[in-house]
Amino acid sequence: MKIIPAIDIIDGKCVRLSKGDYETKKIYNENPLEVAKEFENFGVKFLHLVDLDGAKSKHIVNQKILEKIARDTSLQIDFGGGLKSKEDIEIAFNSGAKQITIGSFAIQNPESCYEIIENYGPEKIILGADCDDRKIKTSGWVEESGQNVIDFILQYQQKGIKNTICTDISKDGMLEGPSIELYEEILVKTSIQLIASGGISCIEDVYKMKEIGCSGTIIGKAIYERKITLIQLQNFIENA
Repeated sequence: MKIIPAIDIIDGKCVRLSKGDYETKKIYNENPLEVAKEFENFGVKFLHLVDLDGAKSKHIVNQKILEKIARDTSLQIDFGGGLKSKEDIEIAFNSGAKQITIGSFAIQNPESCYEIIENYGPEKIILGADCDDRKIKTSGWVEESGQNVIDFILQYQQKGIKNTICTDISKDGMLEGPSIELYEEILVKTSIQLIASGGISCIEDVYKMKEIGCSGTIIGKAIYERKITLIQLQNFIENA
């Protein structure tokens, strides 16, 4: 199972939110590259980089930070937030993203997304399935789509998508444990490679995600609040 730390960017700084609420912003470091290098030093190979400014403004904003991290580390970066056009997606790949995560765009412009999947290949595209009460939310989690998360994943699985990041918004940033029942249901009802996100609070949660069959887990606030140490993650990676 992949260990994928998250770096969320607002105003060029590394921040975390609670339940996606921008009013709960907490700044952890003003230099995202410094954070990324520290992850790399502890054996991390993957990074989930989120442009929260982009998610709110509905177009890519922080591509320069993506460029810096891609240039100065060997981390394999998946990038999301504000990717709502083919032009934005091209910018993300040209700036060093190995994969991109699309969520809102996949809801609002499915035909364009099908074309993007065909053009870039499904291995380059991660479906962002961010939900609250099992309904997909979009545009930085402020808009309700009304679409069921399982149906959404199955729709794109039929188009070739192999990987999805599912975030239970009610758990995100709360350090109260992940949405295990939801993830188990997704794993039973789809054949998707599931990357679990939201609520990871301790190293035992990470092992639980591996136990139920997730292909990866995204860890954010638990690292920044030192609920999980980078040494613990390094041990998990080395023993996997």
